[in-house]
Amino acid sequence: MVRFLHVADVHLGFNKYRQDNPDRTFDFFTAFDSALQTYAIEAQVDFVLIAGDLFEERMITPGILNQAEYVLDKVRSAGIPVLAIEGNHDNCPYGVKSNWLRYLCEKDYLYLLEPDESGQLQPWDSEAAQGGYIDLPCGVRVIGSRWYGASAPRAIQQLASQIQALPPAAGATILLFHHGLEGQVSRYQGALRYNELLPLRQAGVDYLALGHIHRHYAVEDWIFNPGSVEANSIQENQQQNPRGVLLVSLDQGVPQAELKRDYWQRPIHRYTLTLTPSDTVSHVESQLQQLVQRHRADMAEAIVEVTLKGEVGFERGDLSVRSLQGQLQEAANAFIFRVGFAATPVAYQTYRDATAEPPPRAQIEEQVFTDLLASVAEYRDRAESLAKVLMHIKEDLLQPNANIPDLYKWLADLSLES
Repeated sequence: MVRFLHVADVHLGFNKYRQDNPDRTFDFFTAFDSALQTYAIEAQVDFVLIAGDLFEERMITPGILNQAEYVLDKVRSAGIPVLAIEGNHDNCPYGVKSNWLRYLCEKDYLYLLEPDESGQLQPWDSEAAQGGYIDLPCGVRVIGSRWYGASAPRAIQQLASQIQALPPAAGATILLFHHGLEGQVSRYQGALRYNELLPLRQAGVDYLALGHIHRHYAVEDWIFNPGSVEANSIQENQQQNPRGVLLVSLDQGVPQAELKRDYWQRPIHRYTLTLTPSDTVSHVESQLQQLVQRHRADMAEAIVEVTLKGEVGFERGDLSVRSLQGQLQEAANAFIFRVGFAATPVAYQTYRDATAEPPPRAQIEEQVFTDLLASVAEYRDRAESLAKVLMHIKEDLLQPNANIPDLYKWLADLSLES
């Protein structure tokens, strides 16, 4: 029985959270190393598939290249071949014939499988270190492809016809393909429909090894996507977005794929704090501190996100989110701590019967003052009385002989007394 590891979307060099914690980039190396150590080397698989996006960017630093070489060298030393294709993040720029995957291929770290310049699938040439497919000693044929983008449906038709024209394979046929299937994630434009992939099945593909979508899914018994090796966003946490690597067994050409997620990954925890109009800024800060105390053990060295929802009696700018995040991160010993403000300032609108006569202007103005004051938690209990005070101030200010300095002093005294 043949066993292999299917990974995709490693994204070495990912640096989205560098402002929160620059060490976050290193997590992607650690996760990749842990996954291949556990489920390739220790599991003694026959080969490893990388279905695109080994790197986050086409241009990488020497340190990121060293990370890839370190992990791939361990796999090579274990006698396990690695077969890879490029993805949309690390493919060759237009007009360029080489990239860092090509470099790794020429250094014998992996087999970069791709059609030739004319789009034809050629057998692997070990001397030239290039080819579109390879027949492995275990009897499995692995076929590569490119990143096709919007032209993927047409490319599938061409690939299917070429696969049918290849010499018969000794065993199962695997195709590496970096693209997404429709219906797996929301707000994803350009995903392929199942019927557009079907010609590959009809051409003899037993296992379609996908990448690109960072969520695990499998369709019927031949389309498989492991998801990203490490979370590229807080939304890709394991509770909401199952993903990992696939440990696959081929028994007489029939794949049995098991999602593995228990290698090292940075833990992510999300919490929601529902606020009410009576909550003041200090009250919200106190609730956040209490939340940290309750969950401190889980938050340690994790990425933490707390979302504030509901209605509040203050404006968003009144809460110093950046300073608060730093305090909470230190208190929780979290790797990254984010506070998301999704609450809305409470809105007050006095009911008025549309069929009734409009109230006097002064009454409307006083009600506006009342509503504005009631939207602030500190003034809500005294909104009506303070509105009357504001009406008196307005009337005094409109007097021809208004003494503005005295009014300001009187207002300050009123504030101190209250």
